[in-house]
This record gives sequence, C-alpha cells and structure tokens, in this order.
Amino acid sequence: MPTEPTAVVRSATAAGAELATLTFDHGPLNLFDQAMFDSLTANVAELVANPPRAVLLRAEGKVNSAGVDVHVFQGLTEQQGADLWRRLFAQIIAPLEALPCPVVFAAHGLTLTAAFEIALACDVILAGPRAKFGLVETVVGLTPSMGGPQRLAERAGSGRARELVMTGDVYDAATMAAWGVVNAVHDDVDAAARALTARLADGPTKAHAATKEIIAAWRSGGVGHADAVTPEVSGALFATEDLKGAVASFLENGPGKATYRGR
Repeated sequence: MPTEPTAVVRSATAAGAELATLTFDHGPLNLFDQAMFDSLTANVAELVANPPRAVLLRAEGKVNSAGVDVHVFQGLTEQQGADLWRRLFAQIIAPLEALPCPVVFAAHGLTLTAAFEIALACDVILAGPRAKFGLVETVVGLTPSMGGPQRLAERAGSGRARELVMTGDVYDAATMAAWGVVNAVHDDVDAAARALTARLADGPTKAHAATKEIIAAWRSGGVGHADAVTPEVSGALFATEDLKGAVASFLENGPGKATYRGR
C-alpha cells in the first residue's frame, strides 16, 4: 500500500506519449476520509501543473470506493458544509474536468458517492461486469454535492438522475451502460482502460483539448454558445505541429499513418 491514499504514476506509451495513472489505495474500502481528499487534491494539483497527454483513474482492492467516511460530515455547521462542497469543487472536480487531455475512469467494483461523482467528472467511464454504482447520500440525509446529480442528468437524463439519487439504490454496470452513464463494460476493465488511455495519449492532444472546450461550452450555454466558440477554438489547431504533420502525412501516405507529439 502506498504511503499516500492516492498516487500518480507517470509513464510512457509504446509511442512515447506521457500518460498518468492515478490510483486509489486506502484500505479495504478506499473510503474518502480527510487524508484521501487531501491526497487527491495534491495529485490533481500536480496534474494541473504538469498535464500529461491522458489520465487514467483506477483503484486497488476489491472496491473502487465504498464512499465518504461519514466522520467528514460530523458536526459541520451550515457554513462549514457549504465551504466543504465549494472546496471539493474547486480543488478536485473542476480542475479534473478541465484538464486539457482525455481522462478515463476504470470501475472494477463498488463505486459509491464521492468516487462515482469523480467518475462523472471524467471524459470516459469504463466498467467491469461486477462494478456497481450508487449515490447513496440519502442514508445520512444528504444529497450528492460534488456535481454528481447534474452530471448524471447530462448522461442519463434528469428523470434517471432523480431516481438514482432519491432512491439511494445501487445499480450494476449493465444498467449504467444502458442508461448511457458508463461508456462500455469490459471483462478485464483495467486492461481495457489502460489500452484506451494509451491510445488517447498517442492521439492529437491539442485536438482532444479543443473537443473538451467545445463540449464544455455546450454544457454551460447550449448549442448556440458552443457554435460561437468553435471557430476560435478549432481555428487555433491550425497552428499546431500535430495538425500540420497529420495533414502532410495524409496527403503523402493516406489516412491513419500520422503520429502525434502533443503540440
């Protein structure tokens, strides 16, 4: 077990692109106690300061996470509760979501509350057949407050989001895939997630970042806002080495032969 509850390991793909793997490893339940939140905050800050070309979030142990250690909530005042959510949005959810590279989440087992909300802030969620997901904050009289309900509504629709949150039920990977929450289910999800992350890291990193920026514009202001920002966001790609090299490669060698350097 690492000295920190979460750890980022940077490595290179076969083509040499840098990717980062962030692993939850904090006891048998991978509970989000204060140490887990502090460690994850530091790891996300490291990724923001020095972004790789793709990120994989995964976990060791039988479960991804059984959720938040309820001691985190004990004795909080209204103001302290609001400050907690503001801090977690500012230090974990928003910067993770805004990373200028693809972010993949691999769920091999139980993925509850904070871990599920973090997964929903990632670009792609892959699950193993035994993975289960839930926002079960109702058991302590809370509603999920790290962005889970709204991001779940974006993926599955508002009715499904209300059902999942209000019932506090736990749903299997097949159901989550059918609802559009999980992108795909794989027997060996860790291997599949590592392969996808490596593939994305080897791709046109600047173009991936532009895709995220355009979709973020749609999320905040609808199709009209996304249309308004797309010309500048996409136009900037014509100054990148990757686009210039890929166009030259296409014209000389045909499609699918280009290699990308992330700049």
